[in-house]
Amino acid sequence: MFATALNRLEIESGPVRLALDERLDQWQAQNVGRRLWAADPTVWIVDSDPAGNIPELSNRLGWLDLPVSMAGLATELENFAAGIRAAGFSRVVVLGMGGSSLIAEVWSEVFGVVDAGLPLLVLDSTHPLAVAEIGAVETLTEALFLVASKSGGTLETLSFFNYFYQRLSRLRENPGQNFVALTDPGSGLEKLAREKGFRRIFATPATVGGRYSALTAFGLLPAALLGLAPSQLLARAQVMMAAGAAKIAPRDNPALRLGAFLGELVRAGRDKMGLVLSPRLRPFAVWLEQLIAESLGKQGWGLLPVIISETEAVPRCNREGRPAEDAFYVFLRLGGDDNRVLDQGHAQVVEAGLPAALIRLDEPADLAQELWRFELATAAAGAVLGLNPFDQPDVEAAKQGACAVMESWEQAGCLPSPEPLARLAEGRLYGSRHFEKVTDLEQVPVRLLALVKPGDYLALLVYLPRTSELDRVLARLREHLQAACRVPVTLGYGPRYLHSTGQLHKGDGNHGVFLQLSG
Repeated sequence: MFATALNRLEIESGPVRLALDERLDQWQAQNVGRRLWAADPTVWIVDSDPAGNIPELSNRLGWLDLPVSMAGLATELENFAAGIRAAGFSRVVVLGMGGSSLIAEVWSEVFGVVDAGLPLLVLDSTHPLAVAEIGAVETLTEALFLVASKSGGTLETLSFFNYFYQRLSRLRENPGQNFVALTDPGSGLEKLAREKGFRRIFATPATVGGRYSALTAFGLLPAALLGLAPSQLLARAQVMMAAGAAKIAPRDNPALRLGAFLGELVRAGRDKMGLVLSPRLRPFAVWLEQLIAESLGKQGWGLLPVIISETEAVPRCNREGRPAEDAFYVFLRLGGDDNRVLDQGHAQVVEAGLPAALIRLDEPADLAQELWRFELATAAAGAVLGLNPFDQPDVEAAKQGACAVMESWEQAGCLPSPEPLARLAEGRLYGSRHFEKVTDLEQVPVRLLALVKPGDYLALLVYLPRTSELDRVLARLREHLQAACRVPVTLGYGPRYLHSTGQLHKGDGNHGVFLQLSG
């Protein structure tokens, strides 16, 4: 067994130093660490619970001991991956949304194919061109599809499955042998997998929510298929788990200390978290974005992760040219990487007296430590804010609205079609009343930027097939918009953002201005 060091955490608390010290002392006096590990819901909800959060809070902490409890599964997954390679499969496609697929994307982009592993792609776009690109490969029969849905009822995921199952049905007998299900016990997907003869079903713990499931089969199976060793990832996570154990005082607990830091910053009005990562680690930011935004963006609160590009200035300045008072920064630094931009940004943030956390990793595989640390830190930040970090009430409400739209389609034979505000040469324009009487596309950004107030953010929501060229174009657009409005500008592809930052967009107290692009 290899030895690995604990990832180091350095916090510059700046204006929340006193509040952070008081919070950690309070948690020590109130025995919060032990109570959290004991699944005591009053860590988060102290008063009456009209929303019914207490049962869910008590039943959503199974992720705490995953680094240990998944050890047996890790060996099973490594053996399964070896069998898949021996069976002649040449690639893996993950069909999933949000927490069910993001960690697979992280492993694939950070590590690529390791040794005898298989290339892995994630499909989380319903755009016809994105789906067609996966299905256009001549070796479709050599693809292993991981159908990943905690609930077993994710509409996009099941739609992906139906499409590829039908395609494979025309190419081979027993098409179910090209599919593996990752889902909760007893779900609709589990039933479907048995009916269709899936190659394998991996049941995931029902006590672990989707965005906290990276150390279950949702993250460990893709890792094994890429050629990584899940047992070693879990061993690294165990190092952080031991440092965050129930008996460790909050001030010495690297996860609780980070969580208290995040929560107190939000309470102080610093609700924009700039994420600056070493180049090798940058793909990890999308996983952090979902975990934090969906867990803490509700009841009028919100912590907006802002993924900082390598060309952006840090710290961000407001319209007066001073460092933004609603921002703080988290740096993840990988030893041995090209950290010149990161180190310069960190030095400038510290020199300006701004709050910052710096996390030092020795190896890329030490990201497994950060999976566990940030899960506990996010849960702890929820305790500071007095909210349930394990639900997504506004996402569920949106799903109900979508179901109502589908019911109207079944009854009327067509979807509701709102009237566009304008029919321009470049396309149709839809939006709020602020965009009425627009006659030219060039008027749109002017009106949009006029809506942005200090303390807001602007979100680019893109329903287009993702390509490297489009990524570059949108990155330039994002930087131009950020320079013009002096607030954070985020970028999300649809429909994946609905399963990531969508909860924060709806639940954070109406601080967002949104520009949706589709075609």
